[in-house]
Amino acid sequence: MFEDRRDAGIKLARALNKYREAGVLVLAIPRGGVEVACQVAKHLNADFYLLVTRKLPFPDNPEAGFGAIAEDGSTFIFEDAAMWLSESLIDRIVEAQYGEIRRRIDVLRKGKPLPEMTGRMVILVDDGLAMGSTMRASIKLCRKREVSKIVVAVPVAGKEVAEDIGNLVDNIVVLEMPANFMAVAQVYRNWYDVSDEEVLAILEKGCK
Repeated sequence: MFEDRRDAGIKLARALNKYREAGVLVLAIPRGGVEVACQVAKHLNADFYLLVTRKLPFPDNPEAGFGAIAEDGSTFIFEDAAMWLSESLIDRIVEAQYGEIRRRIDVLRKGKPLPEMTGRMVILVDDGLAMGSTMRASIKLCRKREVSKIVVAVPVAGKEVAEDIGNLVDNIVVLEMPANFMAVAQVYRNWYDVSDEEVLAILEKGCK
């Protein structure tokens, strides 16, 4: 159990100690993953950056998703989940979420592009894995950028999703895999949606 995302990040950082001073690039998936990743980057003395990815929500149930899209257009879709949606509807949802990605890049990164990643080891950090769609899209982006290794690090995930994601990367670090995993929030005592303002405040304090 974690008090909050900061506590989760501190504990996750300790589990990643072998990457300390290794020249890795820590990529945070905003907004929930930013505080977690910030603590990881501080502990590892690593470069830190935001990688903006968005879930593709069902139109009648925005909390649930059928896939995700990363900022370079890399898309992952659960085909079984999306089979009832028309191609035109999927295209509209993708375009809407890509618009939000562009907005977040402008607001949270001041419009700056991702750093050079070719040949670098990256650690992808979020506050947890539910279905894992945003992480899968992020992994696709990193592969296209020809990184040397990908490590996924999260405080919590379901066992099956963790295994699936682990098969896509070089290493995965998960602190908790509850037997009755229902949602990422269940392992946090203090859970809430993170705002743009909070992300900007974290970035202003610095993550290295």
